[in-house]
Amino acid sequence: MQDSHCQLNISKIFISKYWSIVLVIILTPILLGAILPILPTHDDWATTIKPDFNPFFIKERFLFYGYHWRPFDAIMGYILGTNPQVLYPALNHYCIVIGHAICAILIFKLLSALGFSTLSRNITTIYFFITPATMATVSAVDSMNQVYALVCGITSFLLYLKLERGKYVAWIIMLFIATWFKENGLMWTLIGPILAYSFDFIDQKKLKKDILIGLGVMVAYALAITLLPKDIIIHPDYEPGVLKVVKNTIKFLFTTFITIDYIYLLHQPSRNLLAACLTFALSLPFLYYIFIRNIKQFINKKMICTAICLIIAVAPHVGTVFSMMHTYAGLAMLTILIAYSIDCYSEHRKSVIISFILLCISAIIIDIHLINASIDSGQIGKKMAQEAIQKTGKPVKSVFVIIIEDDYPKLSSFCVIPNDAFGWGLASKYETNYQWPEMIQDTTIVRSSEAMGKAQQMASEILLNDSIDCIWIVNHDNVDVVKK
Repeated sequence: MQDSHCQLNISKIFISKYWSIVLVIILTPILLGAILPILPTHDDWATTIKPDFNPFFIKERFLFYGYHWRPFDAIMGYILGTNPQVLYPALNHYCIVIGHAICAILIFKLLSALGFSTLSRNITTIYFFITPATMATVSAVDSMNQVYALVCGITSFLLYLKLERGKYVAWIIMLFIATWFKENGLMWTLIGPILAYSFDFIDQKKLKKDILIGLGVMVAYALAITLLPKDIIIHPDYEPGVLKVVKNTIKFLFTTFITIDYIYLLHQPSRNLLAACLTFALSLPFLYYIFIRNIKQFINKKMICTAICLIIAVAPHVGTVFSMMHTYAGLAMLTILIAYSIDCYSEHRKSVIISFILLCISAIIIDIHLINASIDSGQIGKKMAQEAIQKTGKPVKSVFVIIIEDDYPKLSSFCVIPNDAFGWGLASKYETNYQWPEMIQDTTIVRSSEAMGKAQQMASEILLNDSIDCIWIVNHDNVDVVKK
């Protein structure tokens, strides 16, 4: 009886100290169940984290390709290719949601290592796990690289902080692993020393030395890419520009700090300003207590350095392409800012807890809406792919897809334009278990009152070429088939 009572007390103490981790473990299968129905759309059909059947796997996928060197993406694609109908995209979702849960637990560990209180660690861990700022990543099909780059980045810092022997070897190895998931993992070469310095784990002299080591890692990575047997092709979207940086910075600030249902706010067909204002109003007290009420609390070495680390973490995205998915890269630094602010309000504990509960209600409402919107977008792509296959009637070797430019509003990966969900026809390959068509080409024509007539005329001309067996004309969410 006494042993039973003792075990009960130990359990209570454990839960009081680690209740956020217990909640994360409970919520993970629920989140996974909600995410699993999401189907690939848009870039999901073109990235390497999709079923891959390339016979030159090592040279053209595992090594540097295009403008990426993401070997773990390539391995995942190769695994998915062994049984696409069973594994894709279910395995992607399993990896992403489990990785997100691991990341939340590592956030708890990070905040513990930096000396934050039990309350701030627990609140901030749950914040990270459910905040809508993570949903563009968690609900995506191709974001395994983003999640595990952060997992490895945080792990690299914890190794850097805690190890005595073999510290630099373990740190550098983990930095490379983070970078092989996604390039922004390389930013932890600078984040690690700066964050350690800001919390007085190292002095200024060691900071300079370790930043030089970090820069050496960057140089080694750049050299390796240069020596790999592949031409570097920079996509136009990845070319930096002043206007792009300003625009991306605004996106970053809003998606990182403001909790609001952006579908209701920005997506014109779904616009509901009352619902958007409700979600923002519920989150506003937490925003006020954490960032607005006493903004001067952040003017110190710890928080200024953390803010610099936040900028470094998202810099590769702000300078090139920034979408709601890329907010994820900076959220570890955001949690440190939040934890610090909570500790500063130790005398107003009740107010912080109430405001956090209101934030959680807002986050859950938004998360459900974002996930459902993603599911709907995927279903549209699936319907179009099935329609194209059904109207084609029998297997064909080659298809040419003519897309009439769609001016339908879109929002990130949640509300996708139908022809993007169709993936320029690539979604149809999945519906035939990658049996046919073997080759898909596509072009886009400007939308106008004569666009359908132009598309049909173009289809007739293309079919004169014996190498093309069939034409698919995509007009919004309809697919017309023109055969020989």
